[in-house]
Amino acid sequence: MAAVGVAGNMTMIVLALTQMLGVGTTTLISQAAGKKDRPHAVLVFNQSFMMSILIALALGVCGFLLMNPYCNSLSADAVTAKLAKSYLLWFIPALALQFPPVALGSALRATGIIKPTVGLHVLSVVLNIVLAPLLIFGIGPWPRLGVTGAALATFISILIADVLIVIYFGKKYHYLRFRFPLFCPQTKVWSKMFGIGVPAGAEFVLLFVYIMIVYAIIRGFGSAAQAGFGVGARVMQALFLPVVALAFGGRRADRVRRSVYSGIGIASAMMLILASIVWLTPAALIRFFSRDARVIAFGSDYLKIVSLNFVAAGIVFTTSSVFQGIGNTWPPLFSSMTRLVLFALPAILVARTSGFEIRHVWYLSGRIPSSSDVH
Repeated sequence: MAAVGVAGNMTMIVLALTQMLGVGTTTLISQAAGKKDRPHAVLVFNQSFMMSILIALALGVCGFLLMNPYCNSLSADAVTAKLAKSYLLWFIPALALQFPPVALGSALRATGIIKPTVGLHVLSVVLNIVLAPLLIFGIGPWPRLGVTGAALATFISILIADVLIVIYFGKKYHYLRFRFPLFCPQTKVWSKMFGIGVPAGAEFVLLFVYIMIVYAIIRGFGSAAQAGFGVGARVMQALFLPVVALAFGGRRADRVRRSVYSGIGIASAMMLILASIVWLTPAALIRFFSRDARVIAFGSDYLKIVSLNFVAAGIVFTTSSVFQGIGNTWPPLFSSMTRLVLFALPAILVARTSGFEIRHVWYLSGRIPSSSDVH
């Protein structure tokens, strides 16, 4: 679990890049479609798709070049580092495969089509859930691959989703078409996409920095501590999904302005319920992912402490959606930067003092709820 957690942190970088790509694509295509300017919408679509391919290639190259130093620097021991590297051998290609469907899915959303993207995403998740135990434990005719099998399952599920969405564009969707002459990068379009998408994507970079700081600080407590933090964070993210959906669903500016206060109230109430559940039964939640007693102990301690911050996180989700609903992604970014600084500096200083305990990190972080969690 610690190895997967260390390797999986690269997901934050991918989320940052895909968010940047997705927000920029959706905004520009929706604006063009609203103006009945189909040629420009087609141009943006093809530019976005080409950008997704180039980013995927760059990520793959950089990922493999930096894999060894990254795993060695963050892992608690040599065994964890070795397992993390074996996981990344398939996980890096899986991450790279996520970019083209983001460009295609964003184009669909920009023109009001959501079901195919959601359906393929669900299919990918289900395939991953089914394949992962088969490849990890070698059930039936499948080989026993351990953590490598988990990454391979992710790769296969994303690859299938990629193929299906390309087929959908070729046979079912006709408003936006692939035009190879429009693949040549155009700086004017790219600069507009970056200008809109970078603030949203940067929040995931800050989240990645936060996770790296935590892993570096708790490294001395061993792989069980890192695994406990990784599992605890994933449990919390899963529990946040209903609130995330609530905030995300209100991104239309007119709707958000009318319902912001009720949205905050509902989100706060939901998070209060979740906080109560997590605070009362943290160990039971961790056991879904690990049976190791030390991992359960570390993860339970983490969940119990950060659950005190859930209501604040619900408010962050809702207010961030307000800013995104009106097209201003800078205030949430500045807010995330402030929270990161307020956590990082004290945490690094406290870690150098005598009597330092891992729970001091949890109290300082409070999980650092970020608007990037709503994406």
